[in-house]
Amino acid sequence: MPELPEVETTRRGIQPYVEGRTIIKMVIRHRGFRWPIPDQLEDIIQGQKIKTIERRAKYLLFRCETGTLIIHLGMSGRLRVLDNDSHIGKHDHVDIYIDNGHVVRLTDPRRFGAVLWTEADTGAHQLLAHLGPEPLSDFFNADYLRLQSKGRSSTIKSVIMNGEIVVGVGNIYANEALFLAGIHPAKAAGKVSKVKMAKLVEAIKLVLEKALLAGGTTLKDFRKSDGKPGYFAQQLHVYGREQQPCLICQTPISCIRQAQRATYFCKQCQPK
Repeated sequence: MPELPEVETTRRGIQPYVEGRTIIKMVIRHRGFRWPIPDQLEDIIQGQKIKTIERRAKYLLFRCETGTLIIHLGMSGRLRVLDNDSHIGKHDHVDIYIDNGHVVRLTDPRRFGAVLWTEADTGAHQLLAHLGPEPLSDFFNADYLRLQSKGRSSTIKSVIMNGEIVVGVGNIYANEALFLAGIHPAKAAGKVSKVKMAKLVEAIKLVLEKALLAGGTTLKDFRKSDGKPGYFAQQLHVYGREQQPCLICQTPISCIRQAQRATYFCKQCQPK
């Protein structure tokens, strides 16, 4: 699944082509996404000027003159900027034609994504209203995370992956941040010390910032908006490295399942 760095990389890749431009037309070839694409969206969006393209968590927000187009990439979706006469593939379900001769194309083989429209405040939208702070913002800090973790018996990994507490810390980045902070992923969140919590917040920000600089993690289904893969996967310390030696202490990397997700850690560097 594209995570926050991948979605932000997509936003940055598309931004120069769409901001300040006018939508000529929208072509929808399949409406059956996670939530059905609204009827008449093609008519609503035609002629709209895209003022800005923003990101909230893993949602892309195309701010238009009379409302906001909300796009989520789901499990396997990607947005690309192409020439408007580009070949249309089997899973190319939505095209947004821009007045500069380009098309923003949503490709989504599994159709777990979303294409929605709202004329109301996006902060109050049912998909966005409950979300926690952005992990790279000043609102996400050690005091905040300690407060959210206080008294919790749930694991620290589940807490930092809870979008109502902090958005965008997906499985790969949670594994990496916990390793850098020296925290066992199965440790109860309420028992993480103040010092360790500060290290964890710092590690989350560091891992995400590095991923953004590298263009997002290379995943099977992810490509950047220009069609090239991201390269952050080459820098991973623990994720996907079961039984390989820890890059710090040479202990074989362990793997367990948490909430049906693979969790990788070093028993020596991350004692329970």
